[in-house]
Amino acid sequence: MQLKKYTDYSLRVLIFVGLKNNNELASIKEIADVYDISHNHLGKIVHELAKLELLESIRGRNGGFRLAKDPGEINIGKLIRLLESDFNLLECFDRGTNHCLISPGCTLKHALNRALHAFYQVLDGYTLKDLIENEQELLGLMGIKDN
Repeated sequence: MQLKKYTDYSLRVLIFVGLKNNNELASIKEIADVYDISHNHLGKIVHELAKLELLESIRGRNGGFRLAKDPGEINIGKLIRLLESDFNLLECFDRGTNHCLISPGCTLKHALNRALHAFYQVLDGYTLKDLIENEQELLGLMGIKDN
């Protein structure tokens, strides 16, 4: 089981922006530089996060983006469900494309389905605020001096 890079990068964007002080604006360039991620890819991610009303975009010469919600209101489990809408662990998880012969009698799919629900249940207990609690350590790892 692996999250898509899109989801990984989305979480990184939110962590970066969540570390900003007093609604300070972030830019795609600075996030791309810190994480060494493509500007174009980040542009798509920021656009999607704005559509999900997690980021607020400010246009103009001195524009950028910031969190649209308090970090404590951004639930990680809910976010991953939104970004990983096709999280099928096995072929049989998708009734439309399932061609597995043993599917009707297989108990593996039930075990994996329970594990997937447990995975999300754990993530439902976390918010962005939890992911940025170690602010000074994260800023240091990103090479950012006092924020």
